[in-house]
Amino acid sequence: MSLSDPRREKQLKTFVQKLGLPETAPVNWSLLDLALTHPSISREKNYEQLEFVGDSVVRLAAAEVLLETYPGEPVGEFAALRSMMVSDRTLAEFAESYGLERYLLAASSVNLDRAGRISRLADAFEAVLGALYLSTRTMGLVRVWLDEALKEKAAEIRRDPARQNYKDALQEWTQAKFKRLPEYRVTETATKDGERFNAEVWLNDERLGTGRGRSKKAAEQAAAKSAFLAVVAV
Repeated sequence: MSLSDPRREKQLKTFVQKLGLPETAPVNWSLLDLALTHPSISREKNYEQLEFVGDSVVRLAAAEVLLETYPGEPVGEFAALRSMMVSDRTLAEFAESYGLERYLLAASSVNLDRAGRISRLADAFEAVLGALYLSTRTMGLVRVWLDEALKEKAAEIRRDPARQNYKDALQEWTQAKFKRLPEYRVTETATKDGERFNAEVWLNDERLGTGRGRSKKAAEQAAAKSAFLAVVAV
């Protein structure tokens, strides 16, 4: 499907080529244009609905990449890895690497701080994935270029265990499922092994997990991992 503005279509074709797709790829250009239109341009015609679709697309792509790349890993590790692979921060990094921002239509009055910019780029990136998926109703226009980025990010996270943040993963799950944040309760006791902090994580008056650590932060991470693997990755 062509656009009425040939200049805009030319821009979008350049962007698609940056993704690694040929100019002749069966892209619905009207959908891609919508995916790169910020709500500040139009309240009715913007990327929000495509972002909703793209959120599922990127999670599916990440799940398939993990299953294919690390077939021996437990599901709990998959879930924790995926939560970081599809975080706003990561998706914004992907968007920047492909120069997405220069093709995003937004009102000049939009002046966002760093967090706002990350959210905007992540949202637009998901919308692009939604548009590409809906162009063919398959993952054919997505995985051919996105797989490599996801594999590199997964490997990066696995090389640095400190980045495997179960608190963030658990928070993402509780917000999506219950629209609430988990609560951490930490106590301190004298121990011989040095792990003097005990943490519990609670949600809706239910204790989800417990953990110990040499610091409050470490104990909370341990509790979050216990909870995440028990209630999320089942």
